[in-house]
Amino acid sequence: MKAYIFPGQGSQYEGMGKELYDKYDLAKQRFAQANDILGFDIAKIMFEGTAEDLRQTRVTQPAIFLHSVISAELLGDDFKPDMLAGHSLGEFSALVAGKSLSFEDGLRLVSKRAEAMQKATELVDSTMSAILNLDDETVEAVCRQIDGIVAPANYNSPGQLVISGETGAVKRANEALLKAGARRAVLLPVGGAFHSPLMEPAREELAKAIAETGFKTPIAPVYQNVTAKPETDPEKIKENLNKQLTSPVLWTQTVKQMIADGATEFIEVGPGKVLLGLLRKIDRNVKGIKAEL
Repeated sequence: MKAYIFPGQGSQYEGMGKELYDKYDLAKQRFAQANDILGFDIAKIMFEGTAEDLRQTRVTQPAIFLHSVISAELLGDDFKPDMLAGHSLGEFSALVAGKSLSFEDGLRLVSKRAEAMQKATELVDSTMSAILNLDDETVEAVCRQIDGIVAPANYNSPGQLVISGETGAVKRANEALLKAGARRAVLLPVGGAFHSPLMEPAREELAKAIAETGFKTPIAPVYQNVTAKPETDPEKIKENLNKQLTSPVLWTQTVKQMIADGATEFIEVGPGKVLLGLLRKIDRNVKGIKAEL
């Protein structure tokens, strides 16, 4: 069974999407639509912008989404998923590729999500940190003991859990986790505490937009970040999306569940190979490939 997976923030690169634009009329059409919907020339930023330009949340999220959904569309009849999943932002790409959301509605939601998250990061001094070579239970227990807001945010692979919260609390957690046996605790160059309770203002803003958007039954089950379980009911999909910004991304659990449900081949669609790297750490025996256009 084929599982198609879509990346989140961090997979962007300078010049991304230019090769698609130059080669395919469909890509030209989608980029023109995106410029209209977003109200700025995202194609120009993606093709000519610096790494710093691409790191802005309002640019990064639509850029990765665009690259991912255009790539999925260009696979044409070869795109036959038995199951779908996306890491954080990638869940929106998976829903569009899986025909649960239209391209236009998906891009509008991603743009709203990026703007809402950007605003939320400006309310509190916050950050994220990657904790390496420590079991999940120990990380969870240490976070509960820290003064201030800090919580697990991304269960990326065994031995790689990202925590998120108030900057002071994250730094205190880093010190405690190193004492508890973590090999490294690395502050990440991000704008704020994604997938933590500090994203509640963004969650409320995005929830309104999700409520006003029409969702359909996807062509294959979508394994959602919040539950790590397959979903096809549009109302349940919306409900889980509403919780995504303030809940951890259960990526390790998602991949394991997909394998348990019969996935034999994982195909990463979109920029980079971050998810294939995580896949190897989760289960070395399962096949992972990059989508070839």
